[in-house]
Amino acid sequence: MRVLVVDDEALALDRLRTLFADIDDVEVVGQATDGDMALEQIENLQPDLVILDIQMPGRNGLRTAAALESENRPEIIFVTAHEHYAPDAFEVDAADYLLKPVRFDRLRQAVTRARRRRELRDQADRTDKLQEEVESLRAKSGAARHDHEGFWVPERHGQRWVPIETIGWIEAARDYVLLHTETRSHMLRATMSALEEKLEGSGLMRVHRSAFVRPEKVAEVRRANRSLTLVLDDGAHVQVGPSYIDILTEKLGLP
Repeated sequence: MRVLVVDDEALALDRLRTLFADIDDVEVVGQATDGDMALEQIENLQPDLVILDIQMPGRNGLRTAAALESENRPEIIFVTAHEHYAPDAFEVDAADYLLKPVRFDRLRQAVTRARRRRELRDQADRTDKLQEEVESLRAKSGAARHDHEGFWVPERHGQRWVPIETIGWIEAARDYVLLHTETRSHMLRATMSALEEKLEGSGLMRVHRSAFVRPEKVAEVRRANRSLTLVLDDGAHVQVGPSYIDILTEKLGLP
């Protein structure tokens, strides 16, 4: 991790350099003594992390951080002798806030937090780029795969295509739905009403306000009073809503 240290006190800069010498995978690539110099160094050096003193003559640390562009912005760890700046520090999305004199254990903890934040941000950027590539490929091969034929579902390292014909049943899960196939289940952000329109003619039928089922997957039908429960061939139990009983009974050919 490439680090820029910014403080108007020479002793503070020396202390930070000494502390960083004992932290693995960190390189101090430069230093600055005021906000304007810090902005210039950030532009020239492109550090991953900036240790930024809040109280400096001229442009202070908070104004310096606020002046940074959001794109390619380094992580910020503020240092100051006064606790009351903490709320302002986190208003500009600081990774951490250290009090002077900076302790080694707190600096190492703050660096770990900043590194993790940067990794997550880089991962999110890669996911966004992958999504753009996927959308571009979908546009180029639109004739091969239309939206009504399946779903792109998010995964840890990208997205997976789930054809509708592989889905045995679907259940609602708050703001998401679970698409159950023979091999695994996939989570997708969607509403049941939106799915109902998309699944028309797909073979999946709505049996409850929170469930769709493929009729050929029904292995058993259980009745209790006026309720109906479907037991699917994978062992799942799906409750049938009262308003769907008649159409489902007809579809399954039940007496």
